[in-house]
Amino acid sequence: MDETALNHYKGAIEALMFVNEKPLTIDQLKEGINELDKNDINDVLIALQADYQQRNSGILLVEIAGGFQFLTNPQYVQYIRNFYKTKHKEKLSKPSLETLAIIAYKQPITRLDVELVRGVNSDGVVAHLLEKELIKVVGRKDGAGKPYIYGTTKQFMEYFGLKSLEDLPNLENFPRIQEIQKMAAENEGKAAADAASTEAQGPTEAALVAGQETPTAEAQTAASEGNNDEPEKTS
Repeated sequence: MDETALNHYKGAIEALMFVNEKPLTIDQLKEGINELDKNDINDVLIALQADYQQRNSGILLVEIAGGFQFLTNPQYVQYIRNFYKTKHKEKLSKPSLETLAIIAYKQPITRLDVELVRGVNSDGVVAHLLEKELIKVVGRKDGAGKPYIYGTTKQFMEYFGLKSLEDLPNLENFPRIQEIQKMAAENEGKAAADAASTEAQGPTEAALVAGQETPTAEAQTAASEGNNDEPEKTS
């Protein structure tokens, strides 16, 4: 491809990127530039990325969430904040970040499993993350009640600037998540031990646990004799 053609298709890709809010894949770009094959489109993208990087542009062409998108250069983020007098992204609360991290690393996962790891009710946090489209329902778990199971979304990857879930930081860098996972494992072990202990109890012990008393042998004998007594005859 000569320089004239290359510059032409650079402009075509810029136009397609400009009118789309979401990242565009090479397949999607080919729908608009059908005279080029995928390899040619990839070459144009690489050339565009180099152009913006070389001139230290305020806009960068970034590969993100399986596609390509123009994003502002982090080097100039302070000017954007000054202009809008606000942060570029809504800051997630600590409970939201903790819940999101658990779902990201353990997906697919149910809300109850999230609560087991966190140790607190997570209804509101999960609903908030669903509203923000950072997580989604990916199916139902087999078993009683068939609860929903959750996973992360493309918006999650866009929010954190990830190409794929493989780019998630190593879990070793998050001691808090390791700590709550350890606590969850201990709680699961304790619950299993309690259940096994209850099953091993005899009938009398089980009745006492339930707050019921088992009649003694003497009481059972007295009751039996009382039932066999005949009423006295009167003359």
